[in-house]
Amino acid sequence: MRVGVPAAKVALSTASTYPESTPAAFEMAARLGYDGVEIMVWTDPVSQDPRALKRLVDYHGIPVVAIHSPCLLLTQRVWGTDPWGKLVRARSAAETLDAKTVVVHPPFRWQRDYGRDFIAGIERMAQETDIRFAVENMFPLRARGREVSAYAPDWSPIEDGYRHVTLDLSHTSVSRSDALAMADVLGDRLAHVHLADGVGSAKDEHLVPGRGTQPCAQLLERLAARGFDGTVVVEINTRRAETRAQREADLAEALAFTRLNLAAPAAAASPGGLVLP
Repeated sequence: MRVGVPAAKVALSTASTYPESTPAAFEMAARLGYDGVEIMVWTDPVSQDPRALKRLVDYHGIPVVAIHSPCLLLTQRVWGTDPWGKLVRARSAAETLDAKTVVVHPPFRWQRDYGRDFIAGIERMAQETDIRFAVENMFPLRARGREVSAYAPDWSPIEDGYRHVTLDLSHTSVSRSDALAMADVLGDRLAHVHLADGVGSAKDEHLVPGRGTQPCAQLLERLAARGFDGTVVVEINTRRAETRAQREADLAEALAFTRLNLAAPAAAASPGGLVLP
């Protein structure tokens, strides 16, 4: 059977190689055959320095496809404390590195001023650049049968009208959302995918795709069928790996899973990709 493979790149998040360094992530991504790297900007000084990242790009011959803005709890002081200032620096880094996308989380609920202006502010920034600000779906906190959102305006970006959205399948697992339905509702607004798996627990697991209950394979096939031209980023947790070899085995498995399933029957595939016999 002939299959269509979309033009989408398959990249490795540097979060997938934590606690190893950002340079180590480039080394592994290049050796394993990933198309690019998404930089999680965190406490590693190299992840914060576009010039150092450019040297890694040139040395390994592998591009940076996205910058994940430092909006985690542990990165609250990285690139300063002003959330808009962080996004400006993330955009500048993306422009310097020829990356298409800045990934950003919705504001925490306690960031009241930021949250109040977030939707309008993201739209203003989107109008100023070709860089895509892709707002990521998060998840509510669950305790004693109750759900509480830690994010404002919401943990889900689906209904807030953002131009571009990142769909994270580990997060759909935690929120117990229908990832396929979310992708369908987003349509062309779905610009970026964080591929991982989970089993529906309250913990953000980021399992190797195929090891949980999320529809990772089905989503990839649907993306292929519609000629998705964004980026699929493997964002898994390898912290339990005791050796580099074990970590690379998980990363290789995740890449093989993604490439195998990011394909559709040629008759169903949209133009613009590659057709294989």
